[in-house]
Amino acid sequence: MKQTIVTLDMEGVLTPEIWIAVSEKTGIPALRRTTRDEPDYDRLMRGRLAILERENLGIADIQKVIAGIRPLEGAAGFLDWLRARAQVIILSDTFMEFAQPLMAQLGYPCLFCNSLTIDERGRIRGYSLRIADGKRKAVMALKLLNFRVVAAGDSYNDTTMLDEADRGILFRPPDNVVRDFPQFPVTRTYDELRAAFDDAAATL
Repeated sequence: MKQTIVTLDMEGVLTPEIWIAVSEKTGIPALRRTTRDEPDYDRLMRGRLAILERENLGIADIQKVIAGIRPLEGAAGFLDWLRARAQVIILSDTFMEFAQPLMAQLGYPCLFCNSLTIDERGRIRGYSLRIADGKRKAVMALKLLNFRVVAAGDSYNDTTMLDEADRGILFRPPDNVVRDFPQFPVTRTYDELRAAFDDAAATL
């Protein structure tokens, strides 16, 4: 019998969106744009890096904002519930330099993410993807290891992961993602997400 592994996005599913928090703290509206709005991740990141350079903001400024972020209400309890039933991997397009304080608050779940290029002055000069289309390829690799995969995410950059999984679920997605990907069931609360995972466990 195949075992099940669950893959979850981080921002929007377990934690608030980091860049939105940075936007609110700095008063820079353009930094509110996320993968919920922009399907092209490289275009999104190049725009963010240009803003940081223009506004003279470095890694310390962002980490100071992150230090004040808490997981979404109910996220820690949901994750504990899920980890008692299946192995869980967080697949995120965030960066190790951002994520560690948030992972600590969630009990250090397994996280696959990316990394930043930071110069000696603490300026963010670029970013490195661990692997292109990493969320989908992680699910592919898990399936090659004879696991069933159930995945949940909220944004455009999650949809290849959801499509590759044995069961893909949207959690609190914006209307544009729901419209563009009607094949995925939509959940709005952690209770609904629990029910979707229970249904997947019973029917896969």
